[in-house]
Amino acid sequence: MTGGRDPNKKLVGVTLDEASIGRGGPEQEHERAIAIYDLIESNSFAPVGHDGGPYSLHVSLVSNKLSLDVRDGGGVQVITHILSLTPLRRVVKDYFMVCESYYAAIRTSSPSQIEAIDMGRRGLHDEAAHLLLERFEGKIAVDFDTARRLFTLITALHFKA
Repeated sequence: MTGGRDPNKKLVGVTLDEASIGRGGPEQEHERAIAIYDLIESNSFAPVGHDGGPYSLHVSLVSNKLSLDVRDGGGVQVITHILSLTPLRRVVKDYFMVCESYYAAIRTSSPSQIEAIDMGRRGLHDEAAHLLLERFEGKIAVDFDTARRLFTLITALHFKA
């Protein structure tokens, strides 16, 4: 175990399917790269009932749903989890709205106003992480911080510069 975590229950690679997700502009690609880096840097991730990690994750869109293709270290498919984005739509929309307010506030508002907006942003991020934990229950075991990082990746897929 490293840092209290099982080194086999983690992601060591994340790729995005360019055919279904498409490439974004430079800012969008930057946001995606940061989200992937943060996710790989620190995570706890394992398909329920499988002990053959570490894992790689390939993310694509299938019929407007998020497809999470999980593979073991040898590249053998372990599970594909199809995740409807519908339950996340409201929180993604609200998250982007609050982020826009936050970036506007940085230029003109007081530190206490900025902090209040940032607390709202973090609250939405936490709400989305809880939704992901619910959606993964019984399929993929992740901790709360990994669910937050996965939400960051999902928002990076929707990011508009």
